[in-house]
Order: sequence, then structure tokens, then C-alpha cells
Amino acid sequence: MDFKRTDFPEGFLFGAATAAYQIEGHGFGGAGPTHWDTFAATPGNVIRAEDGTLACDHYHRFAEDLDLLKNAGMDAYRFSTSWARVMPDGQTINPEGLDFYDRLVDAMLERGLKPFQTLYHWELPSALADKGGWTNRDTTHYFGDFTDTITDRIGDRVHAIATINEPWCVSFLSHFLGHHAPGLRDIRATARAMHHINLAHGIAMSRLRDKGMTNCGVVLNFDHTSPADTSPKAAEAANLQDAIINRWFIEAIAKGTYPQEVLDGFCDHMPDGWQDDMAQISQPIDWLGVNYYTRHQMAADPGAPWPAMKTVPGHLATTQMDWEIYPAGLHHFLTRMAQDYVGDLPLYVTENGMAWDDRVENGAVHDPERTQFVSDHLLAAKQAIADGANVQGFFYWSLLDNYEWAFGYEKRFGIVHVDFETLKRTPKASYHALKRAIAH
Repeated sequence: MDFKRTDFPEGFLFGAATAAYQIEGHGFGGAGPTHWDTFAATPGNVIRAEDGTLACDHYHRFAEDLDLLKNAGMDAYRFSTSWARVMPDGQTINPEGLDFYDRLVDAMLERGLKPFQTLYHWELPSALADKGGWTNRDTTHYFGDFTDTITDRIGDRVHAIATINEPWCVSFLSHFLGHHAPGLRDIRATARAMHHINLAHGIAMSRLRDKGMTNCGVVLNFDHTSPADTSPKAAEAANLQDAIINRWFIEAIAKGTYPQEVLDGFCDHMPDGWQDDMAQISQPIDWLGVNYYTRHQMAADPGAPWPAMKTVPGHLATTQMDWEIYPAGLHHFLTRMAQDYVGDLPLYVTENGMAWDDRVENGAVHDPERTQFVSDHLLAAKQAIADGANVQGFFYWSLLDNYEWAFGYEKRFGIVHVDFETLKRTPKASYHALKRAIAH
């Protein structure tokens, strides 16, 4: 890789990220059913109808996985705590779930890893999905109760807490495009979910502050959008896409407002009195997590209903997800967040990575494409620091090949290969290259 640890400011954190449902094995430890189990069981939603029942069996193998982080010289580990494991019906506490996260956090600390916790990474308990999930305002208050419960158990030992992971995926991708659970394509449900997930963040922040918690933030996903051509209509489409994916969430959190372009589309579908929630949504955060993977070029789609736009294929190299590789987009968002929204607030690259069709050959995985990807994106983060952004860490997504949601076990993002038949872990060449880069 074309960097070393000393190229970054003192104290800059290198780590890797995972999510509970994607690696733990939700069939263990009394975890309750989630809307992802329902979504996966519905034909056509997930490749081979795969779910997270076994996943990587991190529930039993977490010591081995944390050793992989330690042995790579990582400083921190970004993990999530499953709501449906801690509260199987969304309300009733499961002692086994709390005990598991107790053991997990202690094991991180024993290895010198800073625990970066995410409260919600998409495993909504089915009992709450039955009541409308994120379209129901009550879910935000149940989430506050979950925040209290898990924080009372492990909050004294975690280094940082994020409330929500990728609210755009929780709301728009899931309720308007239908690609994630609950798989809706309903504009009214979308408007409500997009507001309620922001409110859930605000309520969780209030609960954390009531407990005196510090170093609390949120993790947003950003997608670089640009016009597919020089026409005014393409510029309008790119601006609207940017407003939906990027600005809706950061503007609400940083400024207490929503982009008017999106409100125009949602018009009468927003929940009554939503304006009264903006003060709670926009209370101060201590840091912002930036998830970044790719870019999209946008064009108008005349005659289509709102938002009346479409993606035009680009010309750059792509990953196994068919996502274009565009490191300049990471620099764009890190500097944009600093300049337009959060000032000198600490920024972390909380997810960045690529899927590739990795194979074990002669006991090793050769993945030079991923090595280059990581190097190029870390250099983009380094340049953002030089340009004034207060970037304090980088977490590769993901430590392990895992359950990649609607793509099942088909797409491999890990720097550690997982054989999903035997569950054997094999560090890839990119793992070893990153280990060498951050060793000096």
C-alpha cells in the first residue's frame, strides 16, 4: 500500500467494521426474529433466500475474530449490538444477549482494541415490524428504551457510540426502492420512515446524554452524485439525488432542516407535526461517521413519477457489486462535511471497502484489487486531512466476508475470507498489506 501509519496524524485510528446480523449467527443466544428473516424468506428478495441464522458464527468465534484485528495491528473495532438479540420482541430483555455483548466488549479491551459501538444496524425485531416498524412513531421510543438497556450494560467500556447506521438504507432503500427489509415501495411509508429514523437518532442521543455519555455520534452513508451530461435536467436530477441520499440526513442533524427539493416530493406524506421534532434531531453530536463506497451519474427520466430520474452507467472500473471505484468521492465528502456542516468536529471513515470474487488458492487469497482500493481511499482521506478535514480514523468494511443482505453470501467484502461451509477464516493478501502499512 502507498502509505504508512506515520503519514497520518498521531492518534489516527485504523480499524475494521462489522455488523451483528451479518456475522454473529442470529440462531444463537436467544435472539429474536427480525424483519430481515421475513424479507429473506420471501421468494425473490435475497439470493438463495439466505439469512443470518448462522452467518459467520461470530457468536461462538469472536475471540478468533478479535485476534485477527489485534494481529493486524488494528487500534479499534466497529461493531453493532443487535436490538433483536438484546430484546427479542423489541421490549423484553434477553439476559443472554446482554451477557454476550459483555463478553465481547471485555474481549476487545483485553486485546487493546477501542470498541466503537453502533446501536442499530438494521435488525428490527419482527414484533415491532408487525406494528409498522419505522413508519410507526412508537418505534423511535422503543429504540430509546433499547438504548438505555444496552448502555446500562456496556456503556462504561465502549470508546464511542453511534446511534444509527446508514439511515438512508433504513428508510429510502427499504421503503421506496424495496431493496432491503421490509421491502416496501410506498412513498408515504418512505416519508415517515425517513423522518422517524432521524427522530430515533435524536431520542437515542437524548437518552445517552441523560446518562452522561460522551463521544456519541451517527453514521451516515454518502454517495457521490453528478450529472450524466451537461443538460440542466441532468443537473437537477443529480441535485435531487444528492438531496435524498446525502443532504436529508446531515442537514437534519447539523442544521435542523430538510432539503426543500425532497419535501416537495413528499408533500402531504410527512407525519403530522414533524417540524416539532427537528430540535431533538439536531442536538449536538460529538463526531460524524462517513460511509462511502461509490458514485452515480444521474439523468432525468421524463414522464416518470417523482423523483423522475435514473442512473446512467459510468466508465470507471467496478467492484463485484458493479459499483464504480471513485476514491475522489471520499475526499469530496470528508471536506464537504467539514466545510458545510460540522466544522472541526471529528470525522471517521466508518465504512469503506469493496466486494470481489475472492477464491482461496493454495491456502491463500490473492486480492490486489482490494489492496489498491484500500490504499487509494486512505490516500484520499489523507488528502482531506491536508485540506482541513478533522479525520481521526478509518474503518475498513469489512473484517470478514459475511451476510451481505439482499446479496446473501454471494458478495465478499472482507479482508478475511470466510468459507461458509466450514467457517474457516483465511486472511487475504489485502489483510497482510494493511498490516504492513500500519506497522510503521
